[in-house]
Amino acid sequence: MAEHELDVLVVGGGVVGAGTALDAATRGLSTGLVEARDWASGTSSRSSKLIHGGLRYLEMLDFVLVREALKERGLLLERIAPHLVRPVPFLYPLQHKGWERLYAGAGVALYDTMAMARGHGRGLPVHRHLTRRHALRVAPCLRKDALVGALQYYDAQMDDARFVVNLVRTAAAYGAKTANGARVTGFLREGERVVGARVQDVEGGGEYEIRARQVVNATGVWTDDTQAMVGERGQFHVRASKGIHLVVPKDRIHSTTGLILRTEKSVLFVIPWGRHWIVGTTDTDWDLDKAHPAASSADIDYLLEHVNSVLAVPLTRDDVEGVYAGLRPLLAGESDATSKLSREHTVAHPVPGLVVVAGGKYTTYRVMAKDAVDAAVHGLDVRVADCVTEDTPLVGAEGYHALWNARARTAARTGLHTVRVEHLLQRYGAMAEEVLDLIASDPALGEPLGAADDYLRAEIAYAASHEGARHLDDVLTRRTRISIETFDRGARSAREAAELMAPVLGWDKDQIEREVRHYEKRVEAERESQRQPDDLTADAARLGAPDIVPL
Repeated sequence: MAEHELDVLVVGGGVVGAGTALDAATRGLSTGLVEARDWASGTSSRSSKLIHGGLRYLEMLDFVLVREALKERGLLLERIAPHLVRPVPFLYPLQHKGWERLYAGAGVALYDTMAMARGHGRGLPVHRHLTRRHALRVAPCLRKDALVGALQYYDAQMDDARFVVNLVRTAAAYGAKTANGARVTGFLREGERVVGARVQDVEGGGEYEIRARQVVNATGVWTDDTQAMVGERGQFHVRASKGIHLVVPKDRIHSTTGLILRTEKSVLFVIPWGRHWIVGTTDTDWDLDKAHPAASSADIDYLLEHVNSVLAVPLTRDDVEGVYAGLRPLLAGESDATSKLSREHTVAHPVPGLVVVAGGKYTTYRVMAKDAVDAAVHGLDVRVADCVTEDTPLVGAEGYHALWNARARTAARTGLHTVRVEHLLQRYGAMAEEVLDLIASDPALGEPLGAADDYLRAEIAYAASHEGARHLDDVLTRRTRISIETFDRGARSAREAAELMAPVLGWDKDQIEREVRHYEKRVEAERESQRQPDDLTADAARLGAPDIVPL
């Protein structure tokens, strides 16, 4: 990137930054993407993992946002990433006779109608009304007195961190230069104009000057911090809202559908997640460490209390396998309560050569990226092609349906169980063949990981060789979800995973030890933070683990 001036340099490797790099690259622009830590290591790996239209925004009469999000949901399901995004059913228990069914039913009917009116609702079944008896058959976990009936509707879900990695790989396939572990330390200026950035190689050392005709700041909750490097006050501010999630085993909640519950502040989701459930989320102001938002004991109690209000068999602390906390980047100014702040996004050109994109929601990342690149193109003063990402599938999407239909044949050919082949196809799409090639060359990689048998050993090696994972934490927390899907938080898998990564990344025994030790410290710091009564003490406990593994 430092060798030649780029057309566009994107700062921030979350979903918006990765989407912006893909948009720019597919318009024929020379593009760079830099991320200080790992891809999606911030907000974009810690969401509710839903691709949704935002049913509750209908209640706020925000029809434009809902229409936009429903269109994006349809595109992702049908065209852009069918291997990564899939339908998920939700049950909404009704607690009042008569008026609530009419009110909520009208909202869900409008939701489905808006989706189909855009021509992108075909991938999902329409909603249906259920009696109490039918609802209890679908979700036997519910207390009989917790509902008088129910509505069932569909949205979609994905693995957020894997989605970002696929965005980055797709951008790279179209010519973008991408680097994680590359921290922007300042911007290059010529008079008023921003003409690039100073970027530090976090692991290898050294600092590079990357020149670009336009720089896009897509740093999410760090937007205000990044803007401060330019010495300019932004036209808007980004406030961080903390949302925490609990992960519990599938057998703790007896249901064939997800649940959506109304709380006094927001809504609570119980989301199917493989052999687990994700329960979330909270919505509270956060002004402490942005890199590692901490879940406190009070946060965990809040979620348990609200989900237990409808469950026949309550969840306890002992049922919780994993906990994760993320920060939503909300545009500040409209309201004091973070649950009322805007989920819409804004693009600004605060100084010549610099575009800032902020706010928004995961589902509408592609629209945010398009708007950011449109603003950058405006500053390039040359004719550039229009956005084509609406018709650009992510890597792994092409041929996915054909491979899915042939999964039994693939299982017979490789000797893997059909369920394993399905697991690989839903994580890698057509690129599952690359994982299978690793197994063909080393059959030991076809064995499951010892302490996390949902994953094959080949997936760990592949994360390091093909998916930009540089550290053990990258693999256990983001390329896989072992850190939240096992009661030991991945500690028992750490050494085996590090030894699988070592030959790929050239680690010696000392580096393996450092990686394992660092991961164990991180797990203990997180556990300690979750025992603390409030945000302040939880944040202090989480900061007890260092961030960077020394090489």
